[in-house]
Amino acid sequence: MTGSIPMGEWLTVMVMAVALGFDAFSLCLGLGMRKLNRWYMVRISLLIACFHMLLPIIGMQAGFFMSSLLGQITIIAAGGLLLLLGGHMIYNAFKVEPQEWRAMESIAGSLLFTLSVSVDSFSVGISLGMFHSNLLFTILAFGLCGGLMSTIGMILGKYAGSKIGEYGEAVGGAILFTFGLMFIF
Repeated sequence: MTGSIPMGEWLTVMVMAVALGFDAFSLCLGLGMRKLNRWYMVRISLLIACFHMLLPIIGMQAGFFMSSLLGQITIIAAGGLLLLLGGHMIYNAFKVEPQEWRAMESIAGSLLFTLSVSVDSFSVGISLGMFHSNLLFTILAFGLCGGLMSTIGMILGKYAGSKIGEYGEAVGGAILFTFGLMFIF
């Protein structure tokens, strides 16, 4: 089922993909409350999926390079990066600020929104690159989870209240924070 991918790596990548997907889910939940048309929802989900695949590729290549330069120190650096990213996601989930939606109906606005939703996958890609994670499996898992969870978020946004979004991002942050601790200790 996992081919040549060790079960521990498979599980780690899938949990991280879901954690990053929670960030996309929470933002798209709020976006879905704007009663979007289906074409726009498809466009946003596809762009998020693409960025969730492209940015980890770049991040993993940087991580591969860093691990070849720094050796064992990269494990602590990767764990620290995940701790910071997870902590930041948890902080943002409970920050009390009104969400303002930029003019995202344009292609440029859609690209900017989806890039900002997906930028966390670059940082996680660096961490996974330091461990020489399977590139193809990682980008497919990140893309699938990011695209699927953003679609689910927008659909649920039509029917749900705004409080669910806060908890989704907090859960994703807690997962990444936990992996950061596991990498360090």
